Amino acid sequence: MNFCSHCGQPVRFAIPEGDDRPRYMCDACGTIHYQNPRIIAGTLPISGSRILLCRRAIAPRKGYWTLPAGFMENAETTLEAAARETREEACAEVALHGLYTLINLPHIDQVYMIFLADLDGGFDAGPESLEVALFEESEIPWDELAFPTIERTLRHFYDDRREGSYPLHVSDITPEDRERYFGSA
Repeated sequence: MNFCSHCGQPVRFAIPEGDDRPRYMCDACGTIHYQNPRIIAGTLPISGSRILLCRRAIAPRKGYWTLPAGFMENAETTLEAAARETREEACAEVALHGLYTLINLPHIDQVYMIFLADLDGGFDAGPESLEVALFEESEIPWDELAFPTIERTLRHFYDDRREGSYPLHVSDITPEDRERYFGSA
């Protein structure tokens, strides 16, 4: 950030009085610009024994498979965001259940919230997807998954399905985890 979004004057990066971390601060109008993590909300759509995945039509990771998910918008709940993203990416309606995975990615300021969902009817590729398809566990394109969060969510799901119980999974993905997944690029 170079300029204040309130008054247009230059900002500086410093620790405000009474705070414990650096923030962008405007000396002209006194505004402190707080930056917060972005929430990615999505679903794990289930149809019988199959899972719905979307092949990404956009960067990052264009051409790789993912669950329908995306950035939460202002003025919507996490459930509304998850359902909207599923409609946008897979042209699908879902019956939402509980939060299933909450995955923190502090190194890129993101939090993933994936909800279990039953697919309710048909599906098709939305504008952000090249294609969408249902997969049995043995058909999951593990080497073509877009993000470590998606792989972790799917592995939890298949482990939990064998146990017959679907608890909430909370975890972190670190830069080291990402390097193991994508290699050092």
